[in-house]
Amino acid sequence: MTTFAPAGGVSSTAPPSTGVAEMFFRLTSVELAILLFAAVFGATGIGALLGRRHRHRSDAMREPFAVLQGALLGVVGLILAFGLALAVGRYEARRAAVVDEANAIGTTYLRAQMLSEPQRGRSLALLTRYTDLSIQLSKAIPGSADAGRILAAAALVERQLWALAGRSVAAAPVDTVPRLYIESLNAMIDSDGVRVAGLNNRVPNAVLLLEVVGAAAGLALLAFYLAVLGRGLLTVLLAAGLVTMLLLVTFDLDRPTRGLITVPATPLTSLRTSMALPPAAAATP
Repeated sequence: MTTFAPAGGVSSTAPPSTGVAEMFFRLTSVELAILLFAAVFGATGIGALLGRRHRHRSDAMREPFAVLQGALLGVVGLILAFGLALAVGRYEARRAAVVDEANAIGTTYLRAQMLSEPQRGRSLALLTRYTDLSIQLSKAIPGSADAGRILAAAALVERQLWALAGRSVAAAPVDTVPRLYIESLNAMIDSDGVRVAGLNNRVPNAVLLLEVVGAAAGLALLAFYLAVLGRGLLTVLLAAGLVTMLLLVTFDLDRPTRGLITVPATPLTSLRTSMALPPAAAATP
């Protein structure tokens, strides 16, 4: 399904994601936490049990396993850092996209105040409606039916705004105000497309899966090594807890509308509050 996106803008509607590639994203926060804790601590426990069974071979296994677990933990650390960097970058891009869209809507709203009637009043009302939809999108899960409904409604508002802008230009083809308004309206529609694309641009599932598998394998080998040596497992349990929390943060950053770390809609809500005030500019005669 294609949507309205003037002047080469990015489509504001992205198809819902399906299949195995979204298995992490579609889990609830509680389900995700349970899965990660089970994977990491389960692997750690299995490694400890196997190490105790082979404790009698500690002299033969100590040196090779020390080298192996050291190298594997180093690789796992790099993988975790890489995944976290990807998630943080996408989170910051989404926050910036919200600010850009709020600025674009605000500029369009100000310029719409200088249009001639009846396009002025209709455009201001539609822009207010459009801002409400943008705020609702901040709370919807990307790819869900609710998000699809919001995007479809926003696309309809965009078409109506563009039609009104065309009438303004047709009524005053040499005036500056309608042309400036069309420019800001096009930028607003483009910024919405960029924001929606950012919501659907998540860390590749292969990277997340590699992080989970790598962390589980590294901690299992560490637990095995310590159990073979007959040392306490408190250290590896603490490490498992820290790694699991790091994985949760990485996943949470990649889930823009769920979890503890969400993309704030403060710029949009502040803009919507300002729209409740009377227009600052009068209509063009």
